[in-house]
Amino acid sequence: MVASREEMIRQMRQPSLWQRLGVLDWAWAALVVAATAGTYIVLGDVMNGYEVVITAFTAATMIGLGWHWPASRGYMIAVCGLSLFAISRYPDLAAAEADFFLKYLLSSQSAIMWMSALFPAATLAYGAALFTGNDFMGRLGSRFTWLAAGAGLIGLLVRWHETHLYEGGIGYIPVSNLYEVFVLFGVITALIYLYYESAYRARTMGFFVSLVIAASVGFLLWYHFDRQAYQIEPLVPALQSYWMKIHVPTNFIGYGCFAIAAMLGVAYLIRAQVADDSPWAARLPTLKQIDDVSYRAIALGFAFFTVATILGALWAAEAWGAYWSWDPKETWALIVWLNYAGWLHMRFTKGLRGKPMAWWAIIGLFVTTFAFLGVNMFLSGLHSYGEL
Repeated sequence: MVASREEMIRQMRQPSLWQRLGVLDWAWAALVVAATAGTYIVLGDVMNGYEVVITAFTAATMIGLGWHWPASRGYMIAVCGLSLFAISRYPDLAAAEADFFLKYLLSSQSAIMWMSALFPAATLAYGAALFTGNDFMGRLGSRFTWLAAGAGLIGLLVRWHETHLYEGGIGYIPVSNLYEVFVLFGVITALIYLYYESAYRARTMGFFVSLVIAASVGFLLWYHFDRQAYQIEPLVPALQSYWMKIHVPTNFIGYGCFAIAAMLGVAYLIRAQVADDSPWAARLPTLKQIDDVSYRAIALGFAFFTVATILGALWAAEAWGAYWSWDPKETWALIVWLNYAGWLHMRFTKGLRGKPMAWWAIIGLFVTTFAFLGVNMFLSGLHSYGEL
């Protein structure tokens, strides 16, 4: 009880968020507000009310991220700056093959290919750090991950512009097919991991998380070259909705968090077998680190997945006239939701930790993967437009 009272006093003495904000924090907020205002001045005539709200929410999110995670400021500035530079060099789509910067660096395909090279490079660097204990390789893995996430997001933003240059001006946010969302998955998963890496000062988790990102890149490359999925195509009617702008990214924050938790579950099972006096004990993340990050990742992912499911129901009501139709995709989304609701329930009410929860997180990723890919491959329904 004494310790609890002391902890409460200590927390009460901590400065609030507003008290912690400094000159750089307010300068960051002013920069984002100015950029958002500029966006509205330039594009306001073609933005509807929903897009104005989404833009304002995005600006608020960027400000909050910059305040809570200062390292993300440079990332956001670089991504926005390079994306605008790339867009400025696009008189038409043919420029992607004629302009040096676009052809080799900043067209959507060039940027995504850079992402596809940098994520595996990050995996190798993190792996070298884990197996040799070399701190430089760990830092290199982090740098490669930052660069890969930046390249992927630039690729998506530039592709968004490219859709407007496509014949007929079909412009849409590039999260409409498996190719585009696999890029989104890699970017989101990497950024969430980088936040936890910074918060816990533990690069030793990087190898495990980067494995699942590298696997998604492998699928992306197969889909790119075998199915020519990189080509821009008009949207099916059901996807021509503002709901796509918020439902899909929200969903993939959940997917990214669940993937991180699953790979950390693998790390937990390995670390649990390592003796504390073993050289590997210093190279692997601690059980407490793994447990804390896994819990936080699943809690965050569950919150976003819940919101995404609600948004999906609202979208379904607008597109098909019913909030819920027990379509295979909807049914499996419910299974995923129940799986992680159960995980969190057992954590809260029973205090369950350790190997059972690690195995549960790993199995949960297989359930989520089937809901995301398996349904498209083996089942048919209203969401069949996302099939392989």
